[in-house]
Parts: sequence; structure tokens; C-alpha cells
Amino acid sequence: MNDQLQNALEWIGGSPLRIIAVIAGAIFSQWVGHRAINRAVNRLASADLRPGPGTANRQAERARTIGSVLRSILNAVVWIVAATMILGEFGFNLGPVIASAGIVGVAVGLGAQTLVRDILSGIFMLIEDQYGVGDRVDVLTIQGVVERVGLRITTVRAEDGTLWYIRNGEILTLGNASKK
Repeated sequence: MNDQLQNALEWIGGSPLRIIAVIAGAIFSQWVGHRAINRAVNRLASADLRPGPGTANRQAERARTIGSVLRSILNAVVWIVAATMILGEFGFNLGPVIASAGIVGVAVGLGAQTLVRDILSGIFMLIEDQYGVGDRVDVLTIQGVVERVGLRITTVRAEDGTLWYIRNGEILTLGNASKK
């Protein structure tokens, strides 16, 4: 066999094949993870954990919101690991990159404290079922109906028609007139 052809076959069987395997593994892991999360979310959304009028819809919405967060976390983890493995195949020294990522992570964590507080407050608000879409609430100086509940922001339509965007980390007290 020709030396050039043999070198080409060895090269293709080496790094490119491993990179394709990493990408295929990431896609497969993402597919399996999404499927597992969707099945769990569908079970939670359809289960009647807290019997009572109107709780099934709120429970389904909370399950879907938590499911979307889990899918986003899964995507980030899978593709960060895949990108790191691919960079390793190209011969990058990953030690300094990982050390730098740790330092950058601390800096971003300090700078994004309000974002983290908002998201954590949103998660606990969903878990505790403090309010949901359609509830009449009194929050901060706003009285109105909740239109959308997210992990970071809750939107409330005030009685005068104004749409308010309230960060979940800023909600310290809340009155829910829809819960009796």
C-alpha cells in the first residue's frame, strides 16, 4: 500500500474518528436525557399529587418549567464535556483552560449574584406553589393578575393594564387573593 494512503487512513482512523464518536455520543446522550426528562415531566404533570380544584393545571405548568430547566442544564453539561474532549483531540493542554474556567466562574458568580438569587427564588417559588398563572396577587406596590411565571421573572398585569416584570429575587412579600 502506498505510504501516503496508509498515513491518510491512520489519520482518519485516529482523531477525526474519535471526534465524530464524541459528537455522536453527545447527541445520543442529549437524546436519552431529553427523553428521560420528558417522561418524568409528563408523569409529574399528569399525576394528581395535591387533590383539589385547579391544582392539576398549576402542577402541570410547574413540571414543564422545571423540565425546561433540566433540559437546559443537560444541554450545557453534555456540550461542554464534548467540546472539552474535542479540544483534547486537537492537542490543547486543558489544564490551564480548566484552571482559568474556575477563576472566570468565580468572577462571573460574584458578578451574577442577583441572577442566581432570582433563579433560586423562582425555583423555590415553583416548588412551594406560592402563585401561578391567573392568580390575583399583591406584590411590592402592584396589584394584578399573574400572566407568566418564569424562573427569573414573573409578569403581572396591573389593574390599570400595565404589564409589570418583577424579578423573583426582589419578591419579599406577596399576597395571593386566589388562594383561599
